[in-house]
Amino acid sequence: MFANLLWSGLVFLQGAGGGEVGWDLRSMWSSMGIPAKSVVCILFAMSAISIGIMIDRGLMYSAARKQSRVFVQQVAGALKENKLDEAISIAERNKKSHIAKVVATGLSEFQAASSQVPEEEVIEAAKRGLERSVAIVHAEMKRGLSGLATIGSTAPFVGLFGTVVGIINAFKGISSQKATGLSAVAGGISEALVTTALGLLVAVPAVWFYNYFTNKVEAFDVEMDNSSMELINYFITRRGRK
Repeated sequence: MFANLLWSGLVFLQGAGGGEVGWDLRSMWSSMGIPAKSVVCILFAMSAISIGIMIDRGLMYSAARKQSRVFVQQVAGALKENKLDEAISIAERNKKSHIAKVVATGLSEFQAASSQVPEEEVIEAAKRGLERSVAIVHAEMKRGLSGLATIGSTAPFVGLFGTVVGIINAFKGISSQKATGLSAVAGGISEALVTTALGLLVAVPAVWFYNYFTNKVEAFDVEMDNSSMELINYFITRRGRK
């Protein structure tokens, strides 16, 4: 009976039976009750938050990728000439680069440890600094992604709540009007269909972009780990020359 009721409402909304409720947004909004309108407002808020996160992360990852390409080329020359201060300055100028942040910390830790700790502990101190830096940058890169995951997983259920409310209103219409025609269930069915569609419309992009950004962060992690290992090898080579 539930499936038949949904199908009847869909046919009605398409105009097969005429009536008060249509596909235009104003008609559907006016036919909704307060609970359904609340659900729609919540879904719109969730959509706005997810879009904001998508834009913020997209811009951040794009800038990190572009600056890292420039930074790697610039810092390689400075390190070959053993100009650590210049390498640190280059890293500080590329503040959005994930690799630059890690390298800057590693170089600073190496310089500080060279004058403060025994020679045999310099490399270990630099390793610890690099590990801390990688963890911090990873957290910065991942910021906001949990929000996308939450929205992607909960938006369908918020829409489902609106669907349940709409179906309840449809049955209340049948009961109050003592009729089983389309006009008795149109308002409730429109609520059910609209909130379900909105819930999916909010959830699907959030899940897509969450998976996409997660893969981006994993790629950044690999790049930071490789840069850390190369920097440690550079420190070992540098200490061996002395």
